[in-house]
Amino acid sequence: MSLLILGLCVIACSGFVALLWGNKPKLSSSLACAGVVAGAVLGLIPAITVLLNGAKESLRYDWSIPLGSFFIELDPVSALFLIPIFVLSALAAIYGTQYLRPYHQQKFLGAHWFFYNMLAASMAMVVLARNAVLFLIAWEVMSLASFFLVTFEHEEKQNREAGWTYLVAMHIGTAFLLAFFILLGSSTGSLDFDVIGNIAPSTANILFLLAVIGFGTKAGFMPMHVWLPEAHPAAPSHVSAVMSGVMIKTGIYGLVRTLILLGQPQEWWAWLLIAIGVSSGVLGVLFALAQHDLKRLLAYHSVENIGIITLGLGLGLLGLSTGLPALAVLGFAGGLFHVVNHAFFKGLLFLGAGSIAHATGTREIDSLGGLLKRMPWTGLTFLIGAVAISGLPPLNGFASEFLIYLGVFKNGITNGAQAVVLALCIIGGLALIGGLACACFTKAFGIIFLGEPRTEHARRAHEVAFAMRLPMLILAICCILIGLLSPYVIRYAAPVLTQATSLDSQVVAEEVADTSTVMWWFVAAAGLLIGLVVFLAVMRKWMLRGRTVRSAGTWDCGYAAPSPRMQYTASSFAQPLIYLFKPFLMTRSKPVSTKEYFPAESGFATETADVSLRYLFEPVFNWINKTLSRLHWLQHGRLQLYVLYIALTLLILLVWKMR
Repeated sequence: MSLLILGLCVIACSGFVALLWGNKPKLSSSLACAGVVAGAVLGLIPAITVLLNGAKESLRYDWSIPLGSFFIELDPVSALFLIPIFVLSALAAIYGTQYLRPYHQQKFLGAHWFFYNMLAASMAMVVLARNAVLFLIAWEVMSLASFFLVTFEHEEKQNREAGWTYLVAMHIGTAFLLAFFILLGSSTGSLDFDVIGNIAPSTANILFLLAVIGFGTKAGFMPMHVWLPEAHPAAPSHVSAVMSGVMIKTGIYGLVRTLILLGQPQEWWAWLLIAIGVSSGVLGVLFALAQHDLKRLLAYHSVENIGIITLGLGLGLLGLSTGLPALAVLGFAGGLFHVVNHAFFKGLLFLGAGSIAHATGTREIDSLGGLLKRMPWTGLTFLIGAVAISGLPPLNGFASEFLIYLGVFKNGITNGAQAVVLALCIIGGLALIGGLACACFTKAFGIIFLGEPRTEHARRAHEVAFAMRLPMLILAICCILIGLLSPYVIRYAAPVLTQATSLDSQVVAEEVADTSTVMWWFVAAAGLLIGLVVFLAVMRKWMLRGRTVRSAGTWDCGYAAPSPRMQYTASSFAQPLIYLFKPFLMTRSKPVSTKEYFPAESGFATETADVSLRYLFEPVFNWINKTLSRLHWLQHGRLQLYVLYIALTLLILLVWKMR
């Protein structure tokens, strides 16, 4: 525990030092980055140790805040979330030192790095806190720090609006969490997590719903996700990687911790999480498919993957509530394993998007093309991330989704007709999510990296510096290794699954051993596939040695003068699928009509606004704004009237208290 505390202190203190030296941007960036990397290394040592041996380490100090105490604990579940937090925060910090170089003369980077380090330290404190007051303090610091990072380029109106949308959404979620902890404390008599227990079923139902809304807003459940596609594109890319890769997972952590505190779940809890998971997964990937901005596309894929995680947790709860330990273990294993996997491949993809924007000056997919020749390292690592997020073997995204498939198959085979219907629905939903994700990233990678440059932005592209390539390369290697070593990962996850499911450790160990054996077949098949590809590559090289290899232009289908305009665009590639799901997306088309047989110019554009924002949140916010504007007469600008308001409020509270 001492190493972990030291690591958090190093991260926080280096942020303060970077703020003090903010007038020297290069030094400030180096100090903050060094602090995050050093603190992450120090924190990873106890986190990995606890994850492997299943032990707990705690620290408790009383303080003068009512109902509060400095009570932190490192257990296997916290350790599982800490590892991606530390790894991704450190790699993104290294990336950010180079990414922010164009802003050295434009921005006071000391403030940016101060809030970045506060974000990293507060995320770690959220998963360590074992007192509600301490948890809410860390939660609020995390929300405020990320708000200032989102509004880094506040000169642009859309970034300011994205920041305010994010801040409002976070505090709506915090309001539900405040109600959650007040009810939890009043029903148990304490706000320390280790004292909480024996919660009445009716109270547990209310607490579960409050947790789903409060933590689900941070995680990005549909329809509380509306802040996510606004905030992620506005933030600098290394911040987007951290926010999408690990910050939204604090919502998943909060939900998992809530389930541990509430004890035996009810069956309808499981069905609610399964419904949220399937709807978030399918709608998230559908809206991603319709996007033209690369970072906005990736933001919607975060909603999709949060849906997959939630689906796994829902299946785990279903196993616990119906007495099916195999389903419980595999559901939680798939969901929690995907937490780690998503952190790595989504962090990689956001860093790749930042490299593309850094090299070309645009995130518009239809303005790019042909970047693979100009940015080979970025293209290769982005391709690895795209394969992983699409759930294709042999990478890590497939490994975690395979556990969910395996749990559903086992349940369907052994538990009758009702389980078969459930299995068909969930397998169909997961297959649909995977197929649409594959189509979406075929579009993204193909339009951006293949073909010919569509604009001058793409023609001038260049490979990014080593400090930006190195984090992407490390994350790409992690995606490959975790997939190939997934049987070992599952075996070492037994302490986490034992704590998350509250099942007997022997039962969990037996199920984990069986699952690990099945995963070895997957690894063997992947190894054969990789070996076959290597063998064919070697044979090709051997057969072509000593021979002249000529290159020629691709057959142009009879066109004498082909141009980049003849290529597919992102809109045209995705149009068949968008048309198929138009009732859900409500996409608006803007064709430019032609009046000549051979028009010089024509055009076609589509716009897919977020349905939840347009039809749910905007009407509510407009009504609130209209209602509150009627109270504008209270603002006279006279100080004595404001003092009178305060005095009247205090008098009313005093009368209420003495009543």
